[in-house]
Amino acid sequence: LKLVGGRGLVAFLLLRDLPVGADPLGPDNLVIFAPGPLQGSNLPGSGRHGVGGKSPLTGAIASAESGGWWGHEFKRAGFDALIVTGASEKPVYLWVVDGECEIRDASNVWGKTTKETQTLIREELGEDRAEMTMIGPGGENMVQYACVMNGLKDAAGRTGMGAVMGSKKLKAVVSLGSENVEGADQDTIRAMARRAAQEVRDGERASWAARAGTGGEALEGGILSGNMPVRNFRDGEFPEISGLEYIMEKIGVKMEGCWACAVRCKKVVKAEGAFKVDPDYGGPEYESIGSLGSTCGVSDIEAVSRANELCNAHSLDTIGAGLAISFGMECFEEELISIADTGGIELRFGRGEALCQMVDMIGRREGFGDVLASGLLPAAAKIGQGAERFTVHAKGQAQPMHEPRLK
Repeated sequence: LKLVGGRGLVAFLLLRDLPVGADPLGPDNLVIFAPGPLQGSNLPGSGRHGVGGKSPLTGAIASAESGGWWGHEFKRAGFDALIVTGASEKPVYLWVVDGECEIRDASNVWGKTTKETQTLIREELGEDRAEMTMIGPGGENMVQYACVMNGLKDAAGRTGMGAVMGSKKLKAVVSLGSENVEGADQDTIRAMARRAAQEVRDGERASWAARAGTGGEALEGGILSGNMPVRNFRDGEFPEISGLEYIMEKIGVKMEGCWACAVRCKKVVKAEGAFKVDPDYGGPEYESIGSLGSTCGVSDIEAVSRANELCNAHSLDTIGAGLAISFGMECFEEELISIADTGGIELRFGRGEALCQMVDMIGRREGFGDVLASGLLPAAAKIGQGAERFTVHAKGQAQPMHEPRLK
């Protein structure tokens, strides 16, 4: 039961193999990729895998999960898990195909966004079907909440595993397989898959999810219930929430899904206005709309979608990035930092342009983005002046919320 795959296998291998006191960003840390136990079975919901190690954010177990298509190709290549140890002196990626694993030079894609990386590696391999899990500049620059992107739309988002990949100079793991994964009773598995898919298609929840995905329609209930954070968790009301609602009706292109899943809850959006949004990067889920939207006081869904795209391009966890920026916005409004500190950016709540600029600066660790890239408590320590009172989540632990200030 210890070795069933996914999070369980990550935990077991870390307990067994990780040296005591290992530096999360040092060569002794592990990066473990572990498909779920049903990966490759065609059962709806089976297309997920775990990514784990020791978290640079918490110093504890890092356990992040992602959907998409990479895990399926990795499993079809004949592997149950991948454990990466040590660190490379130069950028590399792993090419995993039909029972073979090869270390290849990644110097030409180091510094590239995830989309550029995917395009260049597929061209180099001559394989348009190759799937990859990878990092962008945010991971390379070891932003503490950098994530691991599974393609351009799905993320193993929490715990900073993108930074760990960056510390090892591991740009990507690229997979392609041709081996069918067969069960002991394949006919029964197929029947179960058909029945589960039909139940998903017939269910009310599935029809809602397939129509607009998480956070794609009415969000006012989240405000009323207190489940939608507003302006760095400072406020409880957000009348502008309608600007973030019904995203598919405003800028939606289509709905997509992960491997073998009938729900198809993944939004694909596109915009050509002040904030151009590339549909290749999908669209924001509920957590991203909340963290990059209402948490930053931004009600322009195109701005939020653009910020979500930039997070995916840089391999930044959208929740971590949104909380860091909202913290910076409150520090700016409370005059703990000035426009000179932010490099000319008026980092106020509600400013979509400032939101997008700061995501890009965090990913590249430029200017004030470098301060926010270190995590909330380290950023608060650099700012000083009691800035820690504006941190809501730090090192993965909830912090006491500051008292409301009436103005």
